[in-house]
Amino acid sequence: MTRRLRPSVATGRTGFRFVGEKPMTPGGLAVPLPKRRLGVDYDTAWARRYPVRLARAVVLDDITRPIARLVLSPRVIGLEHLDPVEGPMILAANHASHLDTGLLVSSLPVGLRHHTIVAAAADYFFDRHWKAAFWSFGLGAIPMERSKLNRRSADLAAELIDDGWSLIIFPEGGRSTDGWGREFKGGASYLAKRCSVPVIPVHIRGTRAVLAKSSSRFRPGSTEIRLGDALVARDHEDARKFAARIEQAVAALADEAESDWWSARRRAAAGTTPRFRGPEVSAWRREWALPDSARKDQRAAREHRKRQPWSRDD
Repeated sequence: MTRRLRPSVATGRTGFRFVGEKPMTPGGLAVPLPKRRLGVDYDTAWARRYPVRLARAVVLDDITRPIARLVLSPRVIGLEHLDPVEGPMILAANHASHLDTGLLVSSLPVGLRHHTIVAAAADYFFDRHWKAAFWSFGLGAIPMERSKLNRRSADLAAELIDDGWSLIIFPEGGRSTDGWGREFKGGASYLAKRCSVPVIPVHIRGTRAVLAKSSSRFRPGSTEIRLGDALVARDHEDARKFAARIEQAVAALADEAESDWWSARRRAAAGTTPRFRGPEVSAWRREWALPDSARKDQRAAREHRKRQPWSRDD
């Protein structure tokens, strides 16, 4: 390699330096740290290039999907609601476990499965380079702020939806802490209105029993994914009101999962669907009011939380 004689910035003396080597920093000055492009600044474009998409499709079809069927025994209800939708869509689901994303993606029809991206929490899934690369490749994840609507992440999601990608998003912004749902934030409704695409409400049941937020115990079990009718933003309906309507649709699906289709539809029509977020009472009464299928899981999660009080809110 060719070498050149260059004067030292610090001393002014001539010395050997390789071509392309970074210039020396004058003595007494702090060396600036390289900028870490993580969080919402992480560039996921590489994960949507054809070779990476092909590799991800192989992993989803030949690894993720078979494992999900073996360990989670998913039952998918309502796929017919996807048939009338032409073009991209937003799937808005409740969130109870880290298993939700892989289970939902792997349960979609093949054409939709390989052209869907996932909005993932920028502060959790994109806080380290290896995690950002892993989730970008494995699930086609893109970073999304969950505490507020970040313009950079919203612009990226909108651009991809306009390019024909469907989006999975968890409007609660994090996993359930006690088995009840949380208020839906406006990310899904905002993007749906901005891109003029429908929202498919999704209710996922059973993943918390397999792997709860506050537990490291993995217990194979049965799960259920229930999809509802597509929702479209009404004229003069702002993002907040549309988010509330999406939450109500997911609540109706949860009611259907605990009872039956006809009873849930009657309660939805009468406006008496059980509250998705649970009663606003003390913790023990909230646990007592959980559906029978969730109460047992909550007790197990509470016992584990006593042993590991450091569990993180993500």
